[in-house]
Amino acid sequence: MYRLARLSLVLAAFSLSACAADAAGKNDSAGEITITEFNAPVAQPSGYFGYGQDASVEEIAGWDIDIRPDGMGLPPGGATAEDGEMLYEDQCALCHGSFGEGVGRYPVLAGGEGTLSEDRPEKTIGSYWPYASTVWDYIHRAMPFMQPESLSDQEVYALTAYVLYLNDLVEYDFKLTQDNLALIEMPNKDGFFLDDRPDTSNEACMSNCKDPASIRITSAPPATEEVDSDVVEASGAEAASGQSTYEQACALCHASGVGDAPIPGDASTWAARIDAGREALIANALAGKGQMPPKGGQIQLSDEDVIAAVDYMLEVTAN
Repeated sequence: MYRLARLSLVLAAFSLSACAADAAGKNDSAGEITITEFNAPVAQPSGYFGYGQDASVEEIAGWDIDIRPDGMGLPPGGATAEDGEMLYEDQCALCHGSFGEGVGRYPVLAGGEGTLSEDRPEKTIGSYWPYASTVWDYIHRAMPFMQPESLSDQEVYALTAYVLYLNDLVEYDFKLTQDNLALIEMPNKDGFFLDDRPDTSNEACMSNCKDPASIRITSAPPATEEVDSDVVEASGAEAASGQSTYEQACALCHASGVGDAPIPGDASTWAARIDAGREALIANALAGKGQMPPKGGQIQLSDEDVIAAVDYMLEVTAN
């Protein structure tokens, strides 16, 4: 009796399965999908893409480092220009000059008063910058060039004070603090305004438009003499002696030994590198090694420029 009852249940289950399969087949043939608990879509909160997580307070703090023109966001601290003088010499003078005059193509930091209306204005902290607080912001987030955000808040106050001192905006012993930095009036503070002009003053032509086929170029660049490509290549190779590339792109670290960069002319620091061979030196310069990024961080340089700079440093060291 028990076996018969069990057999009846099994047969009933097969019958139900067959009916379900038949119904599903009909739905599929009609292009319909039967929604069950297994394939029903899961409701997600608005704006949720199924991956990632909310940023923590600590993660947000790592990015929230901007300083507003009114000084909001400045951390506690303070320093004088006197505090920043030697720090500036160590961290900034190589590129910006001991008096903010700029070295090579690196920016000039001091001077330039009254030049903004000239054909070649000198945009410096004193002549151009609108807010003293954003000087602190820029030094903090972008300097030194090869190690941005490596300075402590106190060091940034000291460097900001010294740069302002170079522009005769504060006294040598004036203590720059969180409370008074935004109160310093920059000479060009009124030279900036909200540009409310539209992106373009032209309206799109919607009727009776000019036929593009009728448009002609009415002027042409002046004719130039044809130059022998071999001469250009030779002159380019000669110009790429490496010295100019070294001075503009490599001296920042190599002239002072920052990050253990070998100083040209110091045979002791170059000995092992020279023993490794020129090709190894070139490969390291192009691909980067240790603290030096590829091409010293100057990705715009061509491989030939980098190779020429390596050869220049080897030549200086050998002589």
